[in-house]
Amino acid sequence: MKPAYVIGNITVLDQDKWSEYCSKVPTTLIPWEGKLVFRGKQQAVLGGQYQHSDAVVIHFPNIDALNAWFCSEDYQALIPLREQAAKIDLVSYQS
Repeated sequence: MKPAYVIGNITVLDQDKWSEYCSKVPTTLIPWEGKLVFRGKQQAVLGGQYQHSDAVVIHFPNIDALNAWFCSEDYQALIPLREQAAKIDLVSYQS
């Protein structure tokens, strides 16, 4: 199977809640072999109109693992905190 990725484009609304959310996500990835590839702040818009300040990329071994992670009880439990902390566009990709 081909690797899959979650890409999140993020605008932080509450830094304390965002920090709490970010600290809890990594443990939800473990059962699905998810790995945080990148988390960072925007430096410059090089083309187009980008509305978010932050981004994240998470790697999974395949799309089934990615979907299982997203639907897992552990991750679903974090969504209310995520929604309070930031506006996020999450998209899945398969290479």
